[in-house]
Amino acid sequence: MGFFLETLIGGLMTGMLYSLIALGFVLIFKASGVFNFAQGAMVLFAALAMARFSEWFQQWLHFDSKVLANVLAFAGAVVVMIVVAWLIERLALSKLVNQEGITLLMATLGIAYFLDGFGQTVFGNDIYKIDVGLPKDPIFLLDTVFPGGVLVNKEDLYAATIAAALVALLSLFFQKTGTGRALRAVADDHQAAQSIGIPLTRIWVIVWSVAGFVALVAGIIWGSKLGVQFSLSLVALKALPVVILGGLTSVPGAIIGGLIIGVGEKLSEVYIGSHVGGGIEIWFAYVLALIFLLVRPQGLFGEKIIDRV
Repeated sequence: MGFFLETLIGGLMTGMLYSLIALGFVLIFKASGVFNFAQGAMVLFAALAMARFSEWFQQWLHFDSKVLANVLAFAGAVVVMIVVAWLIERLALSKLVNQEGITLLMATLGIAYFLDGFGQTVFGNDIYKIDVGLPKDPIFLLDTVFPGGVLVNKEDLYAATIAAALVALLSLFFQKTGTGRALRAVADDHQAAQSIGIPLTRIWVIVWSVAGFVALVAGIIWGSKLGVQFSLSLVALKALPVVILGGLTSVPGAIIGGLIIGVGEKLSEVYIGSHVGGGIEIWFAYVLALIFLLVRPQGLFGEKIIDRV
């Protein structure tokens, strides 16, 4: 039972990180109808900016305090991601308003490859480390209940807590602020929102900026766990099955979908992988997403679209 709980908790914490990345997909799709294939590249680009800025502050400016260097690096990376978001909206998406969905998808695919290459050009292609002080030591819980206790990675626990807090803050932002309500109005009906004076351009820039901030936080967490390398964008693509499972238009769906996939892939790898040779954790999420596409294409919490002719 103790080992099962270890696996379950590990899956929940990983799932929360998947949810954080998936949230970026949902935010952009809800506000603009664009499936942002570049979200993984944004996670990588943000992590590269954070890692390199922190390194530059410590080496070139001889900052003695790593905390101060990280704070300044985080602020600089936020500015970079807001600028990237503004440029994406201004130079690409604003020119493609009312185009077919496949056109917008190909545009974001092009943006993804550009960010991958541009990030390598600007920041280099080495593996960089992000050290924001997340503890690496494991802890043992429920040692009075189970022999030896339940082993939990402190870093994963802190990362999952940060991700959950950010998701909660964004939910409050959408529900309680005027800008959040404007974003939801744009998501429901672009033309109706524009007719009552909501500026679509400003809203889309805000959405992409928020998605860039989410990508930065996700990039810092994953970069702290795995190192900042170009395979990080592939890790971020694990959020695609999450949004398919939860629904492209649902913030709660992104959370629930991430938790289901995180727990499912951990349990299947541990309890089934040993009997079939392993590797289930790699493809479990995509097979589950395929099943949902066959039986419930809109996902668990997505809106069912009915076209009347």
